[in-house]
Amino acid sequence: MAGPQQSTFTVDRESLKNLKDKTVLITGGSSGIGLATAQLVAGLSESNNLVILDRSPPPYTLNVPPKRILYKECNIHDWKSQRAAFEAAVERFGGLDAVYVNAGISEYKDQFFNNDLDSDGKLAQPDHRVLDIDLNAAADTVKLAIHFMRQHGGGGGSIVITTSLAGYLASAGAPMYSAAKHGVVGLMRALKNDTAKVGIAMSVVAPGITVTPILSQGQSRGSDPEVWAKEMAGLGVPINRPESIALAVGFLMNEGMAGNGKGIFVQADRMWDLERGMAGTRELWMGKEMLDLFRGGRKAPLFAATVEEEPGRAAKL
Repeated sequence: MAGPQQSTFTVDRESLKNLKDKTVLITGGSSGIGLATAQLVAGLSESNNLVILDRSPPPYTLNVPPKRILYKECNIHDWKSQRAAFEAAVERFGGLDAVYVNAGISEYKDQFFNNDLDSDGKLAQPDHRVLDIDLNAAADTVKLAIHFMRQHGGGGGSIVITTSLAGYLASAGAPMYSAAKHGVVGLMRALKNDTAKVGIAMSVVAPGITVTPILSQGQSRGSDPEVWAKEMAGLGVPINRPESIALAVGFLMNEGMAGNGKGIFVQADRMWDLERGMAGTRELWMGKEMLDLFRGGRKAPLFAATVEEEPGRAAKL
């Protein structure tokens, strides 16, 4: 497998040798990319445990022995619901090795050019459900993952968040979704140095258009996702299979601390580390003068230390 610093790459299941004897929690794990990831984790080793948080249970096709899986009906937008689900997972399996922060929704209506009125007949506030679910609830999941990994993980772990190509380039027609997905990239970047001190790797996976049920909520406007994706592919649009995104997630978990800070972009089932690419080209987009100024002051104690490094604590994965 070629490294992302050299060219685009793909991941083979056989390369994910570290993903065994693990307990992996997945939000939105009953369909789409979350389900594909659950199937991958379960299929890699009979010693892996799965925790699925979703509004609906996973399908029967996720054929995992009951002793190895826990499904909790969960509204990720509700803090107490998420917290209770994490508590149940830790009680059942003793700890968490990896958390995939995946649940989300697509753009909901036009919030900027369609002027709805409130009960007073005045301009109504925009609907924030996309930000609430795709950013705020995702941040809650990250908070819970860090807490329970530190309390019960016995040595760190891995947190992977689903962003999107829209989290890097934005998507015309989806401003709330793009803002939320930019937000989770920023969340990962802001947390990665501190989570590394306690042996937790933070990363994101950024799929391009992928054939999942969420397409029916967004661009395809209710049409069959497979049909719509086929039409777009015929027009030259690169399309992913959900299994490819699952392999990218598995790759990040398998990397352990080497995966910290990575942002794996997946397009046409191939992968590239956007974060490494952006870090290596800072002088191009910041300019040498501004980059030198930034580097001159970045060690100043602008913010109080968030967390102290825990000696001898290394990531499990």
